[in-house]
Amino acid sequence: MTQEVDLDAVVRRRIRGLRLARGWSLDALAARCRLSPSNLSRIETGHRRIALDQLVPIARALGTTLDQLVESTEDDDVVIRPLPCDHPGMTVWLLSRERSLHGVTVAKMRITPDRPLEPQAHPGREWFTVLSGTARLLLGERTVLVPAGDAAEFSTMTPHAVGAHDGPVELLTIFDHDGERSHLHAGQT
Repeated sequence: MTQEVDLDAVVRRRIRGLRLARGWSLDALAARCRLSPSNLSRIETGHRRIALDQLVPIARALGTTLDQLVESTEDDDVVIRPLPCDHPGMTVWLLSRERSLHGVTVAKMRITPDRPLEPQAHPGREWFTVLSGTARLLLGERTVLVPAGDAAEFSTMTPHAVGAHDGPVELLTIFDHDGERSHLHAGQT
């Protein structure tokens, strides 16, 4: 029962916080989710029980999902302690949890010049920023050098590979599901 009450309070605070962050009055949010301002006020203050059929339109009006409104607030969900995973010419530290709610994987990569560059293509998009060194991005027929401080974003339908140019390079990268599977789990069974 305590866990349910705690979650209820968290959801109420999130609704109010998101509403205020957008600069909306109770009337403005109520109009967007088709509730009366007095009902919305009672939901936010805990004087009315929250029903699922109310949460869905509230979440939609606030530009979020029901999952995000009710996700855990446990402290162990905050800190990620990445472990290095070595591949030929590359070390990867996963900086996001497996099965991320947002469908992306964030990783730090250290790539050395001896990493084999084997261009791949798959559905989706990729993004990375160079923390140190210079990245060599093979993108179709082009070679693009990306120095420290710059970022690259591209369609992964074009054959691509990322390597190091003139010494090691460190990247912070974001993969969608297809990119994670292609680049981080290639050759694993």
